[in-house]
Formats: sequence, structure tokens, C-alpha cells
Amino acid sequence: MGDRPLGTGPDGLEPPNTDRLMIRTVPGLDLDGSIRDTLTRGVLWPSWVVTAALVVPFLFGVTVPPVVQYVPLVASVLVLGLPHGAIDHLALPRVRGDDPTLRAIAGVFALYGVLGVAYAAVWFFLPAAAFVFFILLTWAHWGQGDLYALLAVADVDYLDTRLRRALAVVVRGGLPMLVPLVFFPGWYRRVADALVSLFALASTAQLEWAFQFETRLVLGAVYGLVVFGYLTMGYLGSTVGRSTWAVDAAETLLLITFFAVVPPVLAVGVYFCVWHAYRHIARLLPLEPNSRAALDDHRLRPALARFAREATPLTLASIVLLAGFSLLVPNPPADLLGWIGLYLVLIAVLTLPHVAVVTLMDREQGVWTTGR
Repeated sequence: MGDRPLGTGPDGLEPPNTDRLMIRTVPGLDLDGSIRDTLTRGVLWPSWVVTAALVVPFLFGVTVPPVVQYVPLVASVLVLGLPHGAIDHLALPRVRGDDPTLRAIAGVFALYGVLGVAYAAVWFFLPAAAFVFFILLTWAHWGQGDLYALLAVADVDYLDTRLRRALAVVVRGGLPMLVPLVFFPGWYRRVADALVSLFALASTAQLEWAFQFETRLVLGAVYGLVVFGYLTMGYLGSTVGRSTWAVDAAETLLLITFFAVVPPVLAVGVYFCVWHAYRHIARLLPLEPNSRAALDDHRLRPALARFAREATPLTLASIVLLAGFSLLVPNPPADLLGWIGLYLVLIAVLTLPHVAVVTLMDREQGVWTTGR
């Protein structure tokens, strides 16, 4: 050992702080193969299995009571759904290669405060317009989430222009937002009523045109052509074999079937938890050095446990916010569907600033950097 000072290397220099070096090297779309394999097995495969398993009974005409259909959305308050955005204040500095400082965290909180309060005000004064905006915002955001998964985890090669990536967002976001409207207009209207009626009774009369057969026929036909064009583009554009295209096509067709046969409250609740939220969490895990090391060692569970610990405080704070929100709406919820509606309004209010954070993450990780 000699007389070398404690904590120095053989040359007398202080060894590098490996945790700090790790956090400075932040993966974008270029995940290591071991991390990609871990996320494919632990995140993608469960989403495929759960959605496919639900499709089968409903294809054979199985029905379930509404109270059962609400279970995934209720569970999402604590499991995957609401928590998936609960570490935005940590994710944004981490994706920039920085340690989360009080200043950086305060900036994210301020973003949530400004955008969240502004959007909440729209719900009170223009609830029908706020609902339409929520659908379009979620369409863009859920498509945005799948785009990252396609690029970073599925490693597709044919989404090589901004236009093709934008088309992927349109197709993927339309699966949970448009397909249920085409096949289950009654349920779609019922959910719209549950949200809008918290603020103004009968306001969804302004949206009646969207539930008409002719409207749904046109929307469905146009969307079908877009999906066909997207899948054809991918098939023809793939340059390194078509295995990744097969994943994209299989997911797209599976989700079309899923949302066409599974009642929408159940379908969207399941998708929100095991598809969108879980994939976003998978995106966050490699940003934290210890979690990234665990994933590289094919250990998903410790990374998820760390995420759960970090997400718990703001998840609980959001639940308190939900309780407080129920005291502010003009027409408080009187049944389970009403509470589901209130929860979805809270999700809407939180989604706008969350989308802003994810958009900044997209920029940092090069999601829209294609050169074309």
C-alpha cells in the first residue's frame, strides 16, 4: 500500500467518479444491444402477450360488466399509468446529461404549473373543446411514445425521414384514439359525457357530428388508407431485412384488432398501462446510471424498483390533487364512471406539460434528427 493517500490511485491521482461519468453519457436512440434485448423481453413481449390474450375471448363474443372494464384504469392510478410521468423533473436533466439540481427540478415544476393550470382553466370554460384537444393531444403523444420504441428498441431502419416518422406518429396514435370511435361510438360518447358533464351538462351535443355513422365511415376509410400506405412504405423501405418491419406491422395489426373488438374503456385502460406507460418507463430507465447498468446486465427488476421509488412521491401528490380537483368541479362525480371521468381530466391536465417534457427529450435524443 505504501504511503499513498486514501482514495487515490496507483499514480497518486484521485480515481474518476464512475457514477458521474455514467450519467454524462446518455443513450439516445443508440441503445446497447444488451439493453435493447432486456427491454424487448421485459417490456415489449408482455405488452404483446396481454393485448393478444385479451383479443381472443372478445373475438368469440365474450362480454364483461362495465365495473370490470374500469379495473385497468382504476389500477393505473398506482400501477404504471399515473406514475409513468411522475419523474419528469428528473428525466429532463438526466436526458441532458446533467445531475438533477434544484434549479432544473424547479423549472419542470414551473412548466407543469403554467401549462397545467392554463389547460385546467379551458376545461372549466370550454369543456367540449378541452375534450377534443385532449383526444388530439393524446393521439400525438401516444404516437410519439411508440415512435421512440420503434426507433430505439425495435431498431427499425425505414423511418429515416421526418415525414416517415410523423406518419408513424399518426398511425400509432390513431390506434387507441380513432379505432374505438369507429367501432364503439356509444361508449366513446359515454366517456365524453363523463368528462364534459363535470363542467357543463349537455355540452357534448356540440360533438354529436363526430359520432355519426357517416363521419366514422370517412374517418375510418381515410385512416385505413394511411395505415396501408405506412405499412407499404415500411416494407419497401427496409434495407436490412424485414424482421423489424414485421414487428411494426404485427403490432399495428394487433392493436387495430384489439381496439376493434375489446370495449374501449377496458382496451384503453390496458393499453395505457402495459403499452404506453410501460414503454415510456422503459425509455426512462437507461437515463439513470445504476438502472442502465442493471439493464446492461439483463436485470430489469432492480431498474423498475428504482423507478418505483423515485415515482412514488409525485404519484401520491397527484392522487391528493385528484381529491382536491373533485371539490372544484361544478358537477362533482356521483358514480364510478364520473370518478373515471374526473381522473381522465386530471390525466389530461398533466398530459400537456408531460408532452412538453417528452418533446424536449425527443430533441435531446435525436428522435427527429434524420438529415432529411
